[in-house]
Amino acid sequence: MTTSVTPLSALSADDLAARLTTVRAAYDELKARGLKLDLTRGKPGADQLDLSNALLDLPSSYRDRSGADVRNYGGLDGLVEMREIFADLLAVDVASVVCGGNSSLTMMHQVLTALLLKGGPDSPRPWSQEPVVKFVCPVPGYDRHFTMLAELGIEMVSVPMHSDGPDVAAVRALVADPSVKGMWIVPTYANPTGAVCSAEVAAELMAMPTAAPDFRILWDNAYAVHHLTDEETKSADALGLAAASGHPNRPIMFASTSKITWAGAGVAALAASPENRAWYLERLGFAAIGPDKVNHLRHVELFGDADGVRAHMRKHRDLIAPKFAAVEDALSSRLTGLGIAEWTVPTGGYFVNLDVLDGTASRVVQLAKEAGIALTPAGSAFPHGNDPRDRNIRLAPTFPVLAEVEAAMAGVAVCVELAALEQLTA
Repeated sequence: MTTSVTPLSALSADDLAARLTTVRAAYDELKARGLKLDLTRGKPGADQLDLSNALLDLPSSYRDRSGADVRNYGGLDGLVEMREIFADLLAVDVASVVCGGNSSLTMMHQVLTALLLKGGPDSPRPWSQEPVVKFVCPVPGYDRHFTMLAELGIEMVSVPMHSDGPDVAAVRALVADPSVKGMWIVPTYANPTGAVCSAEVAAELMAMPTAAPDFRILWDNAYAVHHLTDEETKSADALGLAAASGHPNRPIMFASTSKITWAGAGVAALAASPENRAWYLERLGFAAIGPDKVNHLRHVELFGDADGVRAHMRKHRDLIAPKFAAVEDALSSRLTGLGIAEWTVPTGGYFVNLDVLDGTASRVVQLAKEAGIALTPAGSAFPHGNDPRDRNIRLAPTFPVLAEVEAAMAGVAVCVELAALEQLTA
């Protein structure tokens, strides 16, 4: 039997006041518990990190399959065996892949700074010589993408992120401006919405005319294998679609093992057209002689091949899927029907996107903090941290243990309702 729930906006003033009193009492009880819970960053939990502890005993030798000593200089594009694994996982040619250090964010920063200082293969001049450089930013999106652009002085223009990818019409209108030089996208299980860019949207992004001849799409496929269900979604073929549309240099793809093995001690990868790959390696050659190929070999021995990675990620899924279920259970059981919140139920990735009543997200985060529950700052998924509707909150349930996720989310639901009632009764 389903219990009917009345939206808060439909309640009388007296009923709202009575409900506010009840929810404030629940919040006071929450504060009295003295919680210290953290849902701020999408970090792997300790049990996930334990899955890769065999790395401590690897590699078993210091020779790759060609017989080369991986402890020595050389191999700027990375160990070929590691490149083969990434190529399989990303559905690209091995020849397109470069494997580097532990951070894909570092590779992104290298690409952006090289474009600013030197320009790309098809740039009329270095980007730094342009009067203005702008980037398209789907929102809600990944905060570190936005802070990187801000640090480099690149202006940001936002477009809505839908369940099938960025708003194509909005992107098309923006790229008619020659100062718009690129865009970000997390195409599979986007941060924070969990959206998946469809093949149709990806094809339009790769094919659309742009006023800038060197327009780039930084395709951050950070969560390509981070599935939460048995249905393992495939990412759109960005490089193939771009090549077929006559814009082979448009996308540059990034990925890493940061949430597969050990955060900060994994392997990052870039995949691009032959021209972009050669351009990147030429720039990189002034800064490095070769990556940590010992770590590459360590990872190759841990996994064996791409199927080994997929099997490993199913172990991750078994550990974190219950945490995402706990988020859904807390929100749906406490907030459904009240008309004050919407949230995603992702099938992969690391986050749940929570939209609360307009104008209350900052208050929800403040209330949670005072109750001992740390949340990512409201608006962090928007350029410069500015959510014009003050409604968006990113939830990151992977790091705490399950019992802590359950406790935190029960508290978050109370904070969401309290903030809404405060606004409705003001």
